[in-house]
Parts: sequence; structure tokens; C-alpha cells
Amino acid sequence: MSETPPFRVLRAKPLWIANGVITGVLAVLFAVFYVGANIDPVDHMKNLPVGLVNADKGAVVGGKQVSLGAQITESVKKSTASGGKIDWKVMGEKEMKEELGKGKLFGALVVPADFTSATTALTGTASTGTPARPTLTVLTNQSAGSIGSSLARTATTQAAESASLQVGKELTAQGGTGQAKLPAAARVLLADPAAVTVEDGHPLDSHSGLGLTAFYYALTLVVVGMLSANVISGQVDHALGYTHNDMGPLRLHRPLIRATRVQTLAISGTLMAGLSLLMGTLVMAGAVGIMGMDASHLPLLWLYSVCAIAVTGIGALTLLPAFGTPGMLMVTLVFIGMAVPTSGATTPIEALPGFYRFLAEFEPLRQITGGIRSILYYDAQADAGLTRGWVMMAAALVAAALFGFGVLGWYDRKGLHRIPVKTPEKTAAPA
Repeated sequence: MSETPPFRVLRAKPLWIANGVITGVLAVLFAVFYVGANIDPVDHMKNLPVGLVNADKGAVVGGKQVSLGAQITESVKKSTASGGKIDWKVMGEKEMKEELGKGKLFGALVVPADFTSATTALTGTASTGTPARPTLTVLTNQSAGSIGSSLARTATTQAAESASLQVGKELTAQGGTGQAKLPAAARVLLADPAAVTVEDGHPLDSHSGLGLTAFYYALTLVVVGMLSANVISGQVDHALGYTHNDMGPLRLHRPLIRATRVQTLAISGTLMAGLSLLMGTLVMAGAVGIMGMDASHLPLLWLYSVCAIAVTGIGALTLLPAFGTPGMLMVTLVFIGMAVPTSGATTPIEALPGFYRFLAEFEPLRQITGGIRSILYYDAQADAGLTRGWVMMAAALVAAALFGFGVLGWYDRKGLHRIPVKTPEKTAAPA
């Protein structure tokens, strides 16, 4: 009897079709999720939160109280240039600093206390003097995301320059023929009185990756949990004798220990929970101890890291047996494919298309990143993303347990065992 050559399997059309469909779908999905989410953040930007502070005390001009700061802020709020892309949050300086320190603002525009007095002083500058130009301050916030901070900076700077020109037109119109008596430099400044300066509204330490260490740290936790789930699932199957374990040229096999699907998931989940203590410790040791990442609240960071790995891993462990061989593809899509572009760490949620904003509401990486940001950048404030992170992780753990044990319990009740139980053959009764 002749043996079939192994390479003849390449002639099988189903092999090409099945693998072509799976890999093709993956290629399209990753292109859609990664490129589609970030292809035009400016066009998709909507209601990006930016602070607007009027600290101007005004001045008395011609016997009347004048507040150019109020005109500036009103002009910015009514500006049609933003087109709804910027959500101007009118607030005081103290509140603005608090909101920047929680990552709830991507930037701010501040009108200083002496803006009116400095601006109106231009009309009375002596010919021998140097005109003093008032300033408008644009504050950035890289801790909330570098792209979001850049988008806010661009929009805020444009709004400030536009408002300065508008105030200049009004001052020039009010000055009439008296403007001709001013020095040439003063007349030029009066047409565009405000200088726009840019400052960091919430400075970070030097080893904070320009506000990206929280994202990469959170991504590490998710990837470690996801990949560990794949390893643990395979090793548990090997320990129970359901699969072989190849070690180079050697193939190891253990005696079969029959376990239901629910029992197997319980074993895998317990192993994941225990090993998360080790993995969370080593991730933090590698990032902080070896690489020198700036971090405070180390006990809290350790606890959060352990829980994030455990929840991610257990979530992956429920998908792997529920979907079988395609389970790893599902895990990759859920925890990486859909998660990275919707994390809000690179492109802000407010600059994503609507579909991606919907995904961001429950995708695990965004929730974990928010908690890590709070711990690393915002002094572990509860309302800076930490509470949401804990709540969403708890909800994800409950949902994973209900889904995993529910589906696998149904498999068990239907008799869909991994290795069917052999029914003993009946022997004929003696005559």
C-alpha cells in the first residue's frame, strides 16, 4: 500500500479557502480598526474639552469700566471656526488647574489679569517708549494624550489669534484720527494686540514618555494577560492529558484525566489568578526598577497591575474554549485589534469616528489605561480615571465568568465533551 505524499495536501482547495478567508478577514479588520480610527482625527474631532479662563480685572478707559478679557472669551465661545470641534469649558484658574490635573482637559486658554490695562496702554505709549504687548496663554496637557494636546493647542492658538485681531479692529475703530499720533510700532501692535504664548499646563516628569508611559504600561498588562491565557490554556490541557506537549523534537503526553469543560476553566482561571501575582510584580519591576519609568503610589500600581493581568487573562480564557480554534483570533481582536485604537491614549476619544467611540465605552484597554494614568500622572485621584478603571474591571470579570461558565456549562449539559465517553459494547447473552 503506497503512502500519500504529505505535500499533496496543498492541492486541497478547502485548505486554501479556509485559511484565505480567515487571514483575509484579519487583514481587513486590523486595517479598518488601526488605520480607520486614526486616518483623520481633525475631521472627526467633536467636543474636545478645553478650558477657557478669563482672569482679566479690566480697566477704566475714558471714565468707563472696560473688560477686553470678557470680549475675548465671548469671541472664542461664539467662534464659528471651531465648528463644534472644541467644547470650551468656562471656568476659574483654580478649577482649570484641577481639571488639567485630572486629565479632563486637553488644554486651556487663559486671559491674564492685566490684559485690558496692558492693551489699552498701547494707545498712550510715548513716542520714545517701547510698546508692551499683552499676552494670551495657551496651556497644553500631554498627560491627557499627546495628539489630543496637540489638537487642543492648534485650535486654541487659532482662536486666541482670531480673538486678538477682533479686539484690534475694535480698538482701531474706536481710536479714530487719534491713532495717527501713535508711534508706528504701537499702531501695528494695536491692530493685533495680543501675543500668544504656549506653556505646559500639567508638567510631567522626564521619564514619562511625553505622556505615553501609561498607555504602554497598560498595553503591556493586557498583552501579558492575553498571551499568558494562551499558554495556561495549553498547559492545563497537557496536564489533563488532552493534548501533547512538544518540546523541540520530543513529544510528551500525560495520562488522560477526564474533566468537564467547566472544571477545566476553573482550573485555568485559578492558575491565572495565582500567576498574576508574579506577572504583575515582574511587569512593575521591569518598567520601574529596570527601565526607570517615573511612578508613584507603587503599592497601588502593583495591585492594579495584578488585577488588570488577572481580569484580562480570565477574560481570554473564557473565549478560548467557548470558540475553540478561532478563540485565539477572537482574543486578539478584542484585546488588541479593537482595543489599541480606542484606548484614547494616542488619538483622543473625541477625535474618533462614532463607531470607535462606541467601542471605547467598554474596550478593556481604555479602562485600564485610564486607571494607570491616574496612578502615574494624577496622584491616583479617584475621579481621574481610577474609579472607572476598577469598576469596569470588576464588571468585565463578572461578565467573563457568566459567559464562560454559562457557555461551557451548556456544552457539558449537552454532552459535548472534548473526548466522548465510550459506551461499553454489549456482549451477547449465553444461549
